Amino acid sequence: MSGPETLNDFLLELRSEEIPARMQAGARAELEKLFRREMDAAGVSATQIAVWSTPRRLALIARGLPEATDAVSEELKGPPVGAPDQAIEGFCRKAGVERSALEERDVKGRATWFAVKDIPGRATRDLLAAAIPAIIRDFSWPRSMRWGVASVSTESLRWVRPLSGIVALLGDEVIECEVHGVTSGAVTLGHRFHHSGDITIGNAGDYAMKLRAAHVIVDHEERAELIRKGAHQVAEEAGLALVEDEGLVVENAGLTEWPIPLLGRFEESFLEVPPEVIQLTARVNQKYFVCEGAGGKLANAFICTANIEAADGGAAIVDGNRKVLAARLSDARFFWDVDRKKTLAQHAEGLARITFHEKLGTVADKVERVAKLARWLVEEGIVKPSPLQGRGLGEGADTAISASDVPLSPEGEREWLAELAEQAARLAKADLVTEMVGEFPELQGLMGGYYARAEGLPDEVADAIRDHYKPVGQGDDVPTAPVTVAVSLADKLDTLISFFAIGEKPTGSKDPFALRRAAIGVLLMVASTGFRIPLYSVVDRTNPTASSDERNPMYNGFVAFLADRLKVQQREAGVRHDLIDAVFALGGEDDLVRLLARVKALQTFVATEDGANLLAGYKRAANILKKEDWHGIEGEIPQTGEEDPLVMVDDPELRAVVDAKMAERGAKPLSYTPEPAEKDLIDALDASEPKAEAAIAAEDFASAMSALASLRAPIDAFFDNVTVNDPDPARRQARLALLARFRDAVHEVADFSRIEG
Repeated sequence: MSGPETLNDFLLELRSEEIPARMQAGARAELEKLFRREMDAAGVSATQIAVWSTPRRLALIARGLPEATDAVSEELKGPPVGAPDQAIEGFCRKAGVERSALEERDVKGRATWFAVKDIPGRATRDLLAAAIPAIIRDFSWPRSMRWGVASVSTESLRWVRPLSGIVALLGDEVIECEVHGVTSGAVTLGHRFHHSGDITIGNAGDYAMKLRAAHVIVDHEERAELIRKGAHQVAEEAGLALVEDEGLVVENAGLTEWPIPLLGRFEESFLEVPPEVIQLTARVNQKYFVCEGAGGKLANAFICTANIEAADGGAAIVDGNRKVLAARLSDARFFWDVDRKKTLAQHAEGLARITFHEKLGTVADKVERVAKLARWLVEEGIVKPSPLQGRGLGEGADTAISASDVPLSPEGEREWLAELAEQAARLAKADLVTEMVGEFPELQGLMGGYYARAEGLPDEVADAIRDHYKPVGQGDDVPTAPVTVAVSLADKLDTLISFFAIGEKPTGSKDPFALRRAAIGVLLMVASTGFRIPLYSVVDRTNPTASSDERNPMYNGFVAFLADRLKVQQREAGVRHDLIDAVFALGGEDDLVRLLARVKALQTFVATEDGANLLAGYKRAANILKKEDWHGIEGEIPQTGEEDPLVMVDDPELRAVVDAKMAERGAKPLSYTPEPAEKDLIDALDASEPKAEAAIAAEDFASAMSALASLRAPIDAFFDNVTVNDPDPARRQARLALLARFRDAVHEVADFSRIEG
C-alpha cells in the first residue's frame, strides 16, 4: 500500500462491440465530463486527464489522484431556537444528526440551531468504485441499445453496443465494481485479428504500451496522424497527389485500431463521370480517399485504410475494395447516362409534383417566382453586368440564348443578361428530380451545372445553376458573376419573403427552413458585389397582390430580421454592437450597402479623439434635453423666408421682425443677442450641416463625420461658458433649441445615444 502522500494514476477502460466512428468524439467528451462530475462532488482533483477511443474501447487516464480525501467539518444552518419541534426534527433528519448534537449560535441577534458534521476522509478507491457504475449508467449516447436476458426490462443498462469489459486500476490495484453483470478487472483484449488471448494491464503507465504490442493504438490522434501521413506517402509513391479530406481522416481513425493506408486503381472509363460524383461515391459509401494526377485532374486511384497488416502487403484487401467501388461507380455512371437522356427543361416538369410548402405551393411554383424576380433584378439595374465583350442573343426555343461576336449596347447587354438569369432560374432546381441527386442529395446544383453544360447551354447559365445555392454560410465562396448573383439572390429573397408572408419565422434556436442561412447568403453577396437591393420594392414585387396593410408588417419583420443577421455578422467580424445599433436606429434605410458604409465610417470616427469628445458633448446635450423633457419651442413657427426664428440674431431690426411674427402666432419673443460661445456654435453648425448633408447625399460618410468633427471645439466651449438653464425663459428656450439642433445634426449620421462610452 502506498504512503499517505502518494499520488496515483487511474485507468478506466470500457470495452464493447464496435462504437460508430461518428460517435467517438462525443463519447470521449461525455466520459471526461462524467468523471469530472464524480470527482468534483467528492472533492478530488487530477493533475491531468487524457481520454482515448478506438472502435472497441473508451479509455480514460487520470493522473495524480490522492489516495484519500481530507477530513472536513461541515456546518449546516437550521431553524431558530424556539421553532416548532416538527421543523427541528425535519432539519435533523436532513442533516443526519441527532437533536442532542445541535449547537446553538447567535445569528444577527437571534439564537439559531446549527448542525456540525465531521466528515472523515474517504479512500479514493472507494470513491472510484462508486463512481464507475454511476458514470456508465448516466452515459448519454446519440443511440443506444439493451441486450441479453435483462433487456426485457426498460430499467436495464443501455449502451451504444453490448458492454463486455471494464478495466479499472488505481496505481497497480484493481478498483472492484460490477455493472450489468460485467465485473471490473485488469484484463483487456488486443486487436481482433492480430492478437488472441487476454492482456493483463499492470497500471495506467503500461496500458498504451501493452496494447500497442497487441496491435492496438489507443490514441485516436496518433492513428489519425498515421493515416494522414500514410495516405500522402502511398499517393506520392504512385506519382499522384492526395485529395486531402480531414473529415475522412478522423472517420478512418475511428474505424481502425491498426490503420494501414493502401492504394488501389479503378477503371479509367469511370472518369467520364463528374469527379465530384466519384469522390462522393468513394467517400460516403466506402470511406476512401481519392487522388489527383497531372494538371489537378482526378486520377483513377483510391486509398482505403485497412485495419490489419496483411501478409500479402494488402493486395487482396485492395482487390476486394476495388470490386466494391467498381459496383458503386457503375451505379453512378448509370445515373449519369440516364439523367442526360432528358433535358433540364424536361426534368423541371417533375418539380410540379414536389411540395415546397403547403402554404407556398410546389417547387415549380417557387421556380416561377424566382425566375421572374431574377429577371427583374437585372432589368431594374440592381444586378449590374460585368464588362462583357462579344455577347449577343441567339434565336430558337428552349435553349435559344447563345454567345455571338456581335457587340451589345448597354441596354442590349442588360436584356441579354436578364434572359440568361431567367433561363438559369427556371432550370436551377431541375436536378432535384434526377437519379443522381436522388442518390446523392449533396450534389444538387452541382449536377444541374454539369447537365446544363452537357446539354450545350451557355456557360453563364450552367455556372448559375451550379452555384445558385452559394453562399451557404460564412466562409463559403460568394458568387460574383451577374447571372449567378441574380439567381442566387432571387432564390434566397423569395425564400425569406415567402416564409415571412405566411408567418413562418425563426424562433430561438429553431429555424426549420434555414432562413438565417438564406439571410446570411444575401448579406454576403451584397457586401461582396456592392449591388443595391431596394428591399421594399423586392417585397412588393414578390407579393404583388398583397395590400399595403398586409405588406407593411411583413416588410418590417423581414427587414428587421435581415438587420438582426447583419448585426450578428458584423459582431463576428469585430464591429461593436452599439455602433451597429446606432446606425440601424436611424430607421427608414433599406439599402444594406449604405448601412454597412455608415457602420464602417462610424467605427473609424469614434476611435479618434475628435469622435470620442464629440460623443461626450452629444451625450451631455442629450441628457440636458431629456432632463428638461424638451420637445421643441411652444408656439414655434415655420421658417419665414427671411430668417428662422429659432436662430438667435443680433440685428435689432431683424429681431423685431422675428418677434412680431412670433407674436402673431401667440408665441413669446425668443430672439436676443447670443453670447460669443453660442454664436460660435451657431456658426459651426451653419458651416458643418450643409457639408455633412452633401457628404451623406454622396454616401461619403467619412467626410460627413469629418464635418461633424468641427463641432467638437464649439460644443465644448458652449458647455464651458454658457448657462443653459438661464432665468430668462427666452434665453433658456433658445439654448435648448440650439442643443437640439446640435443633436439633430449628429443624428443625420447615426444615433449617438446608442453608442456606449
